[in-house]
Amino acid sequence: MTYAKGAAAPVTPPDIAARKGGAPIVCLTAYTTPMAQIVDRHCDLVLVGDSVGMVMHGLPDTLGVTMEMMILHGKAVRRGLAHALMVIDLPFGAYEESPEQAFRNAAILMRETGAGAVKLEGGTHMAPTIRHIVQRGIPVMGHIGLTPQSVNALGGYKVRGRGAEAQAILHDAQAVAEAGAFSVVAEKIPDILARRITSDIRIPTIGIGASAACDGQILVVDDMLGMFADFKPKFVKRYANLAADAEAAVAAYAAEVRERQFPSSEHVFGETTASAKGA
Repeated sequence: MTYAKGAAAPVTPPDIAARKGGAPIVCLTAYTTPMAQIVDRHCDLVLVGDSVGMVMHGLPDTLGVTMEMMILHGKAVRRGLAHALMVIDLPFGAYEESPEQAFRNAAILMRETGAGAVKLEGGTHMAPTIRHIVQRGIPVMGHIGLTPQSVNALGGYKVRGRGAEAQAILHDAQAVAEAGAFSVVAEKIPDILARRITSDIRIPTIGIGASAACDGQILVVDDMLGMFADFKPKFVKRYANLAADAEAAVAAYAAEVRERQFPSSEHVFGETTASAKGA
């Protein structure tokens, strides 16, 4: 579904919650104004994710992302959105200490960026924090399964929820829903578990490496466009290969400069009086 600018009302967290069991919810990340303008025309929800640290800042993981970075990119994305709900990640270290710390930093992100909701990672152990934030007027999206901010404790980016761990992941999803989250991201869990979670909880599930049965899907936009080429997770489908296109364009430019083919006569200015075109 494509939305023309100004043709649809802005999406809110209650709108997303009401989509449970309905038309699939389309979600992508964005970190800049131009990309936000593009995805806004096609998405229901845009996440300013802490994945920005890896795809735009060259960090090895998301642990080095700061509140300042999230605010900077959140402001940029907000300028590019007219329709989609903007959700912003609470970065590592900004919410784990206490519910009070979490609310304080969530309020800062909301106030500084104009986001419509925040997202935080964690299941049963983070349920009291989610409840605390929601009760104070800030909508929360949960995140269970593979939680990248816990990569060191988890021992890497392995699939979560296989075998005996499946019940714990299900309990995480239930706890997040009962705490008042309006939706939950389910990352890198088996298809059968994602289907069970989706049928068992009352809030929409947003899958990434989960199942087509989830209530919606999300990908990192740089992954699906082929802009981030360092590695490709199994769950990513590349709909374009923009990194290769950009490489070819830069190589062509460099060759033309070295051969003095650029700039050509059409790209330089003569001595005539400036025209109405600004020449």
